Amino acid sequence: MVTIKDVARAAGVSVATVSRVHNDSTQVTEDTRGRVRAVAARLGYSPHSGARSLSTRKTNGIGVLLPDLHGEFYSELIRGIDQRAQRHGFHLLLASSHNEKAAIAAALQSMRGRVDGLIVMSPAPGAHLPVRDLPASFPVVLLNSAAVGAEFDALAVANAQGSAQMVEHLIAAGHTRIAVIKGPVRNHDAAERLRGYRTALREAGIAAGEALEAQGDFTDTSGYAAGLELLRRVPRPTAIFAANDAMAIGALSALREAGVGVPQEMAVAGFDDIPMARYMHPPLSTVRVDIAALGERATDRLLEAVASRRKHKKRREVVPVTLVIRESCNSPVRRDAP
Repeated sequence: MVTIKDVARAAGVSVATVSRVHNDSTQVTEDTRGRVRAVAARLGYSPHSGARSLSTRKTNGIGVLLPDLHGEFYSELIRGIDQRAQRHGFHLLLASSHNEKAAIAAALQSMRGRVDGLIVMSPAPGAHLPVRDLPASFPVVLLNSAAVGAEFDALAVANAQGSAQMVEHLIAAGHTRIAVIKGPVRNHDAAERLRGYRTALREAGIAAGEALEAQGDFTDTSGYAAGLELLRRVPRPTAIFAANDAMAIGALSALREAGVGVPQEMAVAGFDDIPMARYMHPPLSTVRVDIAALGERATDRLLEAVASRRKHKKRREVVPVTLVIRESCNSPVRRDAP
């Protein structure tokens, strides 16, 4: 196997010079750089990435820790992160935690020394705490975390605002019995979306209570079960707002099997605008989060921190959302093309 010493000897330079050439150092003349690269190519030399990371303390890797890797939301988020990372010469190391602190701590420990920074999605209360064990200068961006304060870079979706706007839209369309399919217990996103739902009803003078609330867990299976459950409520709701699109899609299936027309008898809306939402029958009204763009924005923030390290100013940002009204909501206010 050709070594860095072989290249240095053949090119008539020092080992340090060969190392500088392959690390794109500016301390080498263009003539020397060209000669070293030509010799390396002729001899078939390729620098060992692990050795380079030890010498430069840079891995060109980004760690991404998510609650789960299943579902369109996460695939879109990963797509956005990966596209932006590759554009800047970085690659991803992925892990899932299922929001368990022990799993998060173990994943963070395994990534130390293998990545230049971390994107961590931690919507469970306190799930971000293991991040505090990392060095203060190590770049970390939190996504949809309940963490507050200036010690973290963080991006959060405008969950409460988005759910309130959707419920206000349903109210404007004439609905007063609006049910909600809630997300998982002890989940920051779910709690904020439920808060927005309740706030919109309260401000409209509509009584809100457990009679119109069904528990879900962000899966289509739970949305299906909740849809059937809500059909048994008396009086029956005329609209269902699900805290994410997967549950809304499950509810649509339950309504279809029960012979309930959507939107003629029951309006249905979700949250996220996953790619499948527009292809449902009928197309699903939803609160749109530009999921891939969220991943891109998190990556931009992380790479900014990686480049500037101690000079980087940490900040928390709320990502806006928009309503997308499709055929699952019979609305006189606005109807967008699916």
